[in-house]
Amino acid sequence: MTTQEKIAKNLKYVRDQKRMTQEDVAKKAKISTNYYSRIERCDAVPTITTLEQIVKALGVKSSEILPF
Repeated sequence: MTTQEKIAKNLKYVRDQKRMTQEDVAKKAKISTNYYSRIERCDAVPTITTLEQIVKALGVKSSEILPF
């Protein structure tokens, strides 16, 4: 499993645990729902800034998302 796949898996896991929709996360992170969905599917690679926004939107530490 690649690092991108691990991050995507962790994002989905945390989002599901917090009972948030992709739309909820995207709105809080100030990105489009389509873009967030593509990140979870590994169809897009977020910048560090975008990843930081997503982590904050989920209300978790980056260590819960980043596999390193």
